[in-house]
Amino acid sequence: MSIQKYFIAIVIPEPFQKEVMALKQLVMDRYNSKAALRSPAHITLHMPFEWKEEKESILIETLQQFSFKKDFKIELHDFYCFEPRVIFIDILKNELLAELQRNLVSYVKRNLQLFNQADDMRGFHPHVTIAFRDLRKENFYEAYTYFKTQNYTASFNVTNYCLLKHTEKEWKIHKEFSIS
Repeated sequence: MSIQKYFIAIVIPEPFQKEVMALKQLVMDRYNSKAALRSPAHITLHMPFEWKEEKESILIETLQQFSFKKDFKIELHDFYCFEPRVIFIDILKNELLAELQRNLVSYVKRNLQLFNQADDMRGFHPHVTIAFRDLRKENFYEAYTYFKTQNYTASFNVTNYCLLKHTEKEWKIHKEFSIS
């Protein structure tokens, strides 16, 4: 019986995926933080959770049945942080994104008994991480001093969300689901 790790997210589409991955690479090159490079650029909707691999089809079938009322637009805007480790691209306030996340978390709690511990701790603060966990404090302050002076804007329509699965060293898109 094999336990796997998964999470649910909106994966940033091209060409912005490539741009954000270049920012993550810059963080690794300049500030020695590579953890963010282990996943595609994304907005987490449900934190990582464990699931029995032999029951993966149930997980996928249940997620395929979830639907949201409509596609919507997300606007990425500049850089912000969760001091003293996380630097991210911020997202302009978006009620449809917040509603999608609430509905999805509620749906998987009800139908799969999955609990999203971040809701209990911090609430939902959507963002696109470019540096975290392995960014040392001394490098964090230097990196954030740089990024807070930079501008970044992008916008895209959200038409799907993804189930990501952890391989031995990184997170990969395992399955995409249409939102509506």
